[in-house]
Amino acid sequence: MIHTSDVSAALDWYSMAFPKAERRRDERTQFEFLLLNGVQIECVPVDQKSPAGPGGSVVYWRTDNFAATLDHMLAIGARLYRGPMQIEDGLSMCQVQDPWGNCIGIRGPSDSSVG
Repeated sequence: MIHTSDVSAALDWYSMAFPKAERRRDERTQFEFLLLNGVQIECVPVDQKSPAGPGGSVVYWRTDNFAATLDHMLAIGARLYRGPMQIEDGLSMCQVQDPWGNCIGIRGPSDSSVG
């Protein structure tokens, strides 16, 4: 669940961030969300208990090309928040923030020829 001040804009942005995600709508509730590899990405309005921002849990997305994924996120308006850093097994990881300040983790091979 991603908290945002503009649900429609967030769905559009996350569709660009994850181009393989399918935009779906529950016809009973008219609730729109994205579906990516069995993971439902829901953009919901902020409120007093759940503001947008970097607090809380961060979901890390595995990528086969860390550098290309990071470049893509930055090109569509994400801001680097933490890292990048080298971790075990030739992997890199970092966190970027979406336009509403929420963090997205990226994790993958440091060298795109690996893995």
